[in-house]
Amino acid sequence: MTTHANSELPKSADWKEHIELALAILSGILILAAWLSGKNGAELFSIGLYVTAFLIGGYAKAKEGIEETIKNKELNVEMLMILAAVGSAIIGYWAEGAILIFIFALSGALETYTMNKSHKEISSLMELQPEEAWLIQDDGSEVNVPTASLTVGDRLLVKPGERIPVDGIVRKGSTSVDMSAINGESVPADKRADDELFAGTVNISGVIEMEMTKPSSESLFQKIITMVQNAQSEKSPSQQFIERFEGSYVKVVLLTVALMMFLPHFVFGWDWTTTFYRAIVLLVVASPCALVASIMPATLAAVSNGAKRGVLFKGGIHLEHLSSLKAIVFDKTGTLTTGKPVVTDFIVREGASVADALSLLAGIESRSNHPLATAITAYALTQEVPMRRDFDIEEVPGNGLRAFPPEGEVIVGSPRFVGIEEAKAFHNGSAFAFAEEGKTILFIKDQEGILAAAALQDVLRPEAIEAIQELKKAGLKTIMLTGDNEKTAKAIASQAGIDSYTANCLPDMKVKKVKELMEQYGAVGMVGDGINDAPALATATSGISMGEGTDVALETADVVLMKNDLTKLPYTIKLSRKMQRIVKQNVFFSILVIAMLIISNFMQVVDLPLGVIGHEGSTILVILNGLRMLNTTK
Repeated sequence: MTTHANSELPKSADWKEHIELALAILSGILILAAWLSGKNGAELFSIGLYVTAFLIGGYAKAKEGIEETIKNKELNVEMLMILAAVGSAIIGYWAEGAILIFIFALSGALETYTMNKSHKEISSLMELQPEEAWLIQDDGSEVNVPTASLTVGDRLLVKPGERIPVDGIVRKGSTSVDMSAINGESVPADKRADDELFAGTVNISGVIEMEMTKPSSESLFQKIITMVQNAQSEKSPSQQFIERFEGSYVKVVLLTVALMMFLPHFVFGWDWTTTFYRAIVLLVVASPCALVASIMPATLAAVSNGAKRGVLFKGGIHLEHLSSLKAIVFDKTGTLTTGKPVVTDFIVREGASVADALSLLAGIESRSNHPLATAITAYALTQEVPMRRDFDIEEVPGNGLRAFPPEGEVIVGSPRFVGIEEAKAFHNGSAFAFAEEGKTILFIKDQEGILAAAALQDVLRPEAIEAIQELKKAGLKTIMLTGDNEKTAKAIASQAGIDSYTANCLPDMKVKKVKELMEQYGAVGMVGDGINDAPALATATSGISMGEGTDVALETADVVLMKNDLTKLPYTIKLSRKMQRIVKQNVFFSILVIAMLIISNFMQVVDLPLGVIGHEGSTILVILNGLRMLNTTK
């Protein structure tokens, strides 16, 4: 049975599934009625019911088989089934031929169900895309227009309860936005002027004006949909091999059946009825339906499983590659860490007030947009310390800030700016000890000397340690490549439990290291989020991007962790390995059943009814086994 993955989403997908199942059941009812009629002596009426069952149950697959044969100029499994059913009827085995069609139609309905299950993830996403938006015109009035008609730069009004129509930035107002459609987080994100907005997310509380910054076709939401569609339409190497094998196998089967219709009569002395009968049984049992259905249903179910949990695969080939990984390489900033520095320690000189020192430092830093300054002000807010504003400041490029409060000049900056020797001696050297832990130290100095020191660090993601431990349990080596300095790299690697690391890595060096690791381990995965990671993501066996990564990283990667949750990485590896196990089980089982039935047919110990049940039953079993990929992987 040929399985076709379509990248489009037919609106009638559910109806097709129900219709196919209904027709299969109807053909089964007709077969039962025909069998009862035959038992009561109504032979002609019974044959008429069998013919009707043939037409109702086999029409869809016959049409598909003929169309595919004409299109590809190659015979397929559907044509083998049609010939087997017709052959059974010719030799008087109407019931067996009809049962063959019935089970074939039933397995086809099951196959459609598998397809629909994988497509429903996209359907649910597409339903979240707003089709209309409130466009703010030049005179300030709003008009409702189709989202497709909008262009970059348009000003839009978004009311509470409405979905953000396009990607853009807040221009006026503030609100809370439900981001769960994008990042899976249940806690709404606060959005103010100049904050980024994503199509498909929900404006919860305030009225905001936004500016469209990307075409609808390039929105993050559309990229997610495209990635899932591509994953469903792109076939894995195993699937491609099976489909190539199918064409040649069908020709061999038909040639063997043709020989079977004559040779046994002359070689083994079989009568013509037995010879033709055994040829028809061979046609039934040798068809590779189960083998063809061994891979695609399992792959589609695995893609659907991942999408439901915020892991997007750009194709079945990438899902298959994950199972072979022997090592995982991590970028540091934004991947293992949050990508944003936070204050980890704050110390003041003896006799000074922590609150007063923090109030002064945060007040100075609140005038700067530097990431370290932002971290200081955020820390003051969490400590509920008010920030002083009673002074002017001036920036000293390359060093820090200078402030002029009433009590006298104050400077904020690096150890070099405040005096390296004084910084080393501050607090009995404890401030400089933080540097050994890979932290950045910021000092504030007043008229009496150094007043306080803040230690900042780009901290590990909360789930990073658990993810690394799980990957190690799965037998993978973990390596970190970072452009950061040796001390910081060593500290983060130690905290995360990374097996090895390389510091001071530029993008070209990351590529070189990934190639070296591929020579050492074979299949290597690379996890990153930035533009500088893109070359390494493209080089690795499997490139894995964080969902909040840059557009370049998202485009280059093979797999995307939409929720930025590193624990999804070991889950994804396990999902891939489980899929490979199921595929191997299906292929082995399919070949075993076909071989047993063919041998049994030559030994004349299997009749047509048993051959039909063995052949079609094995097909249904491998599809059901593939559907196990829809379940959560432990």
